[in-house]
Amino acid sequence: MQKRLLGKSGLEVSALGLGCMGLSFGYGKPTEKNEAIKLLRSAYELGITFFDTAEAYGPFVNEELLGEALAPFRNEVVIATKFGFKKGKPGSGMDSHPETIRSVAEAALKRLKTDYIDLFYQHRVDTNVPIEEVAGTVKELIKEGKIKHFGLSEAGVSTIRKAHAILPVTALQSEYSIFFREPEKEIISTLEELGIGFVPFSPLGKGFLTGTITKDTKFEKDDFRNIVPRFQPENIAANQGLIDLVNTIAQNNNATPAQVALSWLLAQKSWIVPIPGTTKSHRLQENIGGANLSLSGDELSRINAALATIKISGERYPAQLQASVGK
Repeated sequence: MQKRLLGKSGLEVSALGLGCMGLSFGYGKPTEKNEAIKLLRSAYELGITFFDTAEAYGPFVNEELLGEALAPFRNEVVIATKFGFKKGKPGSGMDSHPETIRSVAEAALKRLKTDYIDLFYQHRVDTNVPIEEVAGTVKELIKEGKIKHFGLSEAGVSTIRKAHAILPVTALQSEYSIFFREPEKEIISTLEELGIGFVPFSPLGKGFLTGTITKDTKFEKDDFRNIVPRFQPENIAANQGLIDLVNTIAQNNNATPAQVALSWLLAQKSWIVPIPGTTKSHRLQENIGGANLSLSGDELSRINAALATIKISGERYPAQLQASVGK
């Protein structure tokens, strides 16, 4: 697999990373441990060197899973994890106080079975703690050798600039896909100006861009998508035109809708590294195929022209979660 640099940081990763949350959290029943380890090691064998986790995924069990699975080749991969929620629980609110950041880092190092974290993200902006203080704390951890790079997740332009002035931000992780293009308004140009890499999560629209979700789809009771407005039956039906577009391009390339969606994303900027998640080996291989698919300039223009006419129905988050992003 090709490699990419995350902005001007010098951090090199595979062009496609692996979002590991769904193995433990968020999308129904967790994957059986041995099967999850097998999938993670298979990803490495197939060329993926960038693995994304967080203390909040579980909480804690996803980091433990990665620690065990990636131990045999730890120094050959890049592991990103996150701090920022009280006791690692998203429903409990934010906590990015310096002492919390330090304790989360120490605990993550133990769970990940490592003596350094490659990329340490603030999971969500904590408006009760100045971002300069957050960046300063991570800067100290970098001096101590426990952290290699600093990242932000779902942060707004003002926060990105303030943090970057204290400590160079290596990457911003936020949602971006054909299904959600909000970052194109001001985030992407800001990242380009500052030399910050972009790590889009949900690059397949939380599964919608695979073309397998219909208005009749029933999610497991613990699946996060049950409370997402965009996945209500009426909105799934209303957004079918987007899938029809991607399907047409896919058929012309002997590819799948997911592969087209990933190829489109990779074509936007050379410093964009999507992190699709999966629990299935065949989906992992399919996603990697997307990194190897090159859409023509005409096809990309055709997609973008069509996107300009398509209005997506439904918000990507419930109101209470939407309130915590873009700060």
